[in-house]
This record gives sequence, C-alpha cells and structure tokens, in this order.
Amino acid sequence: MTPVLVRPARPVDAADLRRLAALDSARPLTGDVLLAEQSGGDVAAAISLDTGAVIADPFQPTAHLVELLRTAGRPAPQPRPRATRRAALRAVRAA
Repeated sequence: MTPVLVRPARPVDAADLRRLAALDSARPLTGDVLLAEQSGGDVAAAISLDTGAVIADPFQPTAHLVELLRTAGRPAPQPRPRATRRAALRAVRAA
C-alpha cells in the first residue's frame, strides 16, 4: 500500500491544484481545500471543504483517495446535550 498524506492546501499548492483541475477537466478549487499526496509529493486528489467539490487525477486510481478526503473533510459529530438525550430516551420508552 502506498503512503498517503492528507493535508490542507497552502498558497504554494496553487500550481498543483491548477494542474489537477486541468487533468480532471474541472475548475481549480478555491477556499479551504484538503489535498491527498501520494509518495513523492504528487498531489493526486483534492476536495473543497467549502463546497465538497472534488478533483482527482483521472490517469491513476484515486477513488480511495477521494473517499479518504471526504471522510477527513467531514465535521466531527457534535455530542448531543445530556438533556436532549434524556428526552429522546423518554420518547422512545413512551412509544
């Protein structure tokens, strides 16, 4: 398995994002973007955290990278307040 690095895009990554978008026949991503780098530092896929749009290199297998980016870009679930959990349990028991 090839090592993958998922990291936020930086201004220095603009050329890689333009190249990747051109390969994918898409517009370059803007705003907050996560990159998936494979060994050697090649950016193979990226996701916009603002829109969820994805670009990926169509000449290599990237489905697993896109899924990894989608998972990494998802906000962490927020715990429900204790009072809300109690109310939900009471509603279930009453049903």
